[in-house]
Amino acid sequence: MHRRTFLFSSAAALGAAAFPPFAAASILKPNSFDLFPPTNGRDAFVSWMQSNRGENPLFLGQRWSRYEVLLRNKDIWDTRNMRAFLMTPREEFVLKQNLGRAYEHDFLDIGYGVTISGPHLVSRMTSTIDVKLGEKVLEIGTGSGYQSAYLSNLTNKVYTIEIIKPLAERTRSVYDGLIERGYSEFKSISTKQADGYYGWEEAAPFDKIIVTCGIDHIPPPLLAQLRPNGIMVIPVGPPGAQRVLKVVKERAADGSVTVARSDIYGGKIVPFVPFTKLEGDVIKGTHNQ
Repeated sequence: MHRRTFLFSSAAALGAAAFPPFAAASILKPNSFDLFPPTNGRDAFVSWMQSNRGENPLFLGQRWSRYEVLLRNKDIWDTRNMRAFLMTPREEFVLKQNLGRAYEHDFLDIGYGVTISGPHLVSRMTSTIDVKLGEKVLEIGTGSGYQSAYLSNLTNKVYTIEIIKPLAERTRSVYDGLIERGYSEFKSISTKQADGYYGWEEAAPFDKIIVTCGIDHIPPPLLAQLRPNGIMVIPVGPPGAQRVLKVVKERAADGSVTVARSDIYGGKIVPFVPFTKLEGDVIKGTHNQ
């Protein structure tokens, strides 16, 4: 069941309401992939981000604290993903009532019966698919928009699909508002409201695919739209008991294709919201078999 809550149309407005001196400030330097914040300490990071991105020091401090825990927990393990996490303002993608919890480990409600995944899960799933600059990446389940925002700090070709129409519209408005404020990286995010089970055929093939909703099998259309030697990360299993799989589509010298699967949490169960399906314009049931 999808519950309805009172929602703001822009995450930027949420931040501005709570912290007017900083959260709605225009950033000072447009983003580029060679713009890298210092990682030698909290004070250096916060100062640099204030000077170069105009962001709120309170959230910057929380982001740095979570970054240190991500490193200790080995949820993030290369410099490009370290940069992507540090450059992505998670606070812009949560509801007003959860601003103080933006960098907590927990999943957070974003309305419509769905959640924003915790930063540890987002970082591990994203690090697992190892996105390179210029690769085409598809996300299934736009949700709050945070995952694709993170991806846009890794590549300039991000595609994301959301099945819930008002949520898709709200998140697109968040991106557009942040672009107006100078977050030029979000221009690389293409959004679509549709049933993600069938992927985005006209934009395929994709180098990497990340699925942020749970299902009991790997959708054949997504596997077909993944390039040979491409990587997908997807939660697979019965409702509420999924395991997060790394799926590699391998092509042998003779042209045959095989699929290799591995569990990125070594068998740990990680529950996700269900992979729902559309019948006409109405969400009815799930894609579980």
